[in-house]
Amino acid sequence: MNIKILFYRLLICTMLCTLMISCDPSKGAYYKDAMQDQPKPAVDRSDDEYVMVTTFVNFPMYVNHDQEAFHRWGRKMGVRTTVLGPSEWDVVQQIAFIEQVIPSRPTGLLINGTDPAIAGAINKAVDAGIPTVVYDSDIVDSRRHAFLGTDWYEIGRLQGEAMADLIRGKGKVAFVGLIGQTNMENGYRGVQDVLNKYPDIEVLGKHDSKGSTEEAAKVASDLISAHPDLAGLCGFDATTGPGLGLAVKEAGKVGQVKITTVDWEPEHLRLVREGVIQVLIGQKRELFTWYGAQFLFDMVHDTNMLSSDDDAAGITNIPHSVNTGLLKITADNIDQFDPQL
Repeated sequence: MNIKILFYRLLICTMLCTLMISCDPSKGAYYKDAMQDQPKPAVDRSDDEYVMVTTFVNFPMYVNHDQEAFHRWGRKMGVRTTVLGPSEWDVVQQIAFIEQVIPSRPTGLLINGTDPAIAGAINKAVDAGIPTVVYDSDIVDSRRHAFLGTDWYEIGRLQGEAMADLIRGKGKVAFVGLIGQTNMENGYRGVQDVLNKYPDIEVLGKHDSKGSTEEAAKVASDLISAHPDLAGLCGFDATTGPGLGLAVKEAGKVGQVKITTVDWEPEHLRLVREGVIQVLIGQKRELFTWYGAQFLFDMVHDTNMLSSDDDAAGITNIPHSVNTGLLKITADNIDQFDPQL
């Protein structure tokens, strides 16, 4: 073989081997981001304060779901989170808390949409330039920047379908919950629309629980007494389910009077295990405040800008409305939600 050809072949082989080694990720070359090892600048967000304003601030469902997720988000993001509100269900006081916090100009406001009457206070916060997100129930007459919550018509529809199946499309059914509250009225409409399809189901109307377990139990007891052939009860607020369960147990009609209701607090889960409540339609409340707070953060810190100047363009860089969805709990899947037995 010509010695020159042999020389060039050896040279080419040497160059190829060198190139392969230099491109080997295990050798730390070529594939590596040149900035990867550079120290990242620390971001101090300790001055950020996100404020939640609710009503009935000590209500266990709010504390264990809404507020817990909100504070957990704050710890992860390294910001301050504060929860304000009256110790009872008092919308007038909730409005007062919103208006009192506006002058302190928190980084963002996360407001529980309890009643249409809070729209004016929400608008004042927006006019003051404070990013404002509503959760749980939308305040449609407000200029809130975003809403996260549940489709209450869907809560009613799912309860209607479950109840129709439980009573096999025949019997008397009553609804129990708060009267006049927009979200629950949508729920009543949803269940009614489903049950209207069943000519052998008689709807006894909606009855006011007044947000009290004791009142819900009294209402249910009166219904059972007035209608010994009552087939089902549908509950529409967090305190109603346990009240309905208590009345059915005291009447000795567990399993005879079927119960569907909202939410999944420990008492609700226990009643499912006992066979007193057949179906729970649960809200994903942790999502309300975790992502609601994140939306506020994204507004404040210009995450995912949609233009060179979103404010000047009159747009926000967060979703306008988010349906956080529902979950259904029965005896078949309760261990996934309540493993302690």
